Amino acid sequence: MSTSSDVISTPVSDVGIRTPGNRSMQFLIAGLVFIALSAIGLFTGSEADPSRPFVGWLVGISFWLSILIGMLFLMMIWWMFDSGWSVIIRRQMEHAISAFPYLGLIFLPLVVLSFLSAGSGEVPWIWMNGDALVPGGHGTVSGDVLYVAKSPFLDKMFFVARYFIYFGVWTVLALMFRKWSFNMDRTGDHANVHRSRKLAAVGLFICAFATTFAAIDWFKSLNYHWFSTMYGVWFFAASMRAALSATVLTMFYMASRGDGLKNIIKPTHFYLMGCLMLAFTIFWAYISFCQYFLIYNANIPEETFWYNMREMGNDGLKNSWWWVSLGLVFFHFFVPFIYLLWYKNKFGTKLKTIAVWILVFHLLDLYWNIVPQKLTTDSHGGYTVRQFGVSWVDVTMFLGVGAIVVWAFLRSASKERPIPVRDPRIEESINCHE
Repeated sequence: MSTSSDVISTPVSDVGIRTPGNRSMQFLIAGLVFIALSAIGLFTGSEADPSRPFVGWLVGISFWLSILIGMLFLMMIWWMFDSGWSVIIRRQMEHAISAFPYLGLIFLPLVVLSFLSAGSGEVPWIWMNGDALVPGGHGTVSGDVLYVAKSPFLDKMFFVARYFIYFGVWTVLALMFRKWSFNMDRTGDHANVHRSRKLAAVGLFICAFATTFAAIDWFKSLNYHWFSTMYGVWFFAASMRAALSATVLTMFYMASRGDGLKNIIKPTHFYLMGCLMLAFTIFWAYISFCQYFLIYNANIPEETFWYNMREMGNDGLKNSWWWVSLGLVFFHFFVPFIYLLWYKNKFGTKLKTIAVWILVFHLLDLYWNIVPQKLTTDSHGGYTVRQFGVSWVDVTMFLGVGAIVVWAFLRSASKERPIPVRDPRIEESINCHE
């Protein structure tokens, strides 16, 4: 625990460290334009696959949301363990998580339109339409035994209420941690540190529940027949990998700005982040494999169909998702795992390269989890599985939400100190070594 006095009267100097400046408006304008284009896709729809634009909206926002959730978890873990080396890195995350309320607003149209259009067949969550035919000859949703059993949770009003709860939890936690950290810069009052530690102890559990149920609501319930008790943990592991990779790229950006944080962010910071990237690569693989193995071993139809539709079509032949599945095994686990085992690969351009690699395949992982769905083809419950493919809404939403997140980061960074100058652990972080 920190033994610093209650008031840190002499801040560490941050003279000469530039803030990112006022270029944030460019990203805000770009983000709004791309999101507006995506909104056009929601209203115009797709004749062949009416729910596909909604799925693109969900994929685009989920990628960036997972990064922010992972950053929030990392911050709370570091506060809990009074981590010294991570103080400088934590400040960059504090800037990024300012985007939570904006992502909540961007997610809102998806929730509202799904609620209002539940009977049209355009929404990605089939359980919202009680008259919809369940693929596979199970009748309508309202008469489906599994839906009836899960209907207290799969309720449209409750679904909307939970959306507000999830974003409320993430936003409030983000605002409180930011407030106390920035207050520390201004006053040096050590009470801000104690408040943050206490909130982290409680916030970890609250955030874990919110994140787990959000993953169940938005991803898992796309195929509400499916059962898995490990899905929330998968999303947590994936979010942590994405957050670590995005933070590494942010650190490289901040350290490359001439008179920025170049002499403050040390190679050891990158090395330790690389170690965490390796750890969560293993953890992600462990959770993903265990989920697959348990479902495979039990061989229960209500569970196995989820993997079957990601491997083969109705004709028994391998479909396009088969190759995506293999790609995730080899390129989202084996390549990062083997790469990060080497000490030298946790520094410089080599670490930056694998960070980009992980983010690319994290997006593919989300794609693999969200996009494949059974699409009814006739009145008897016949169906086909939506195959791998990129729609223009996928692209515009990814770029639009990403631009909003960058705008929020730059906006926050231009208003606050680039490093937490009065944090009791700041000198330990600056002098970080292996």
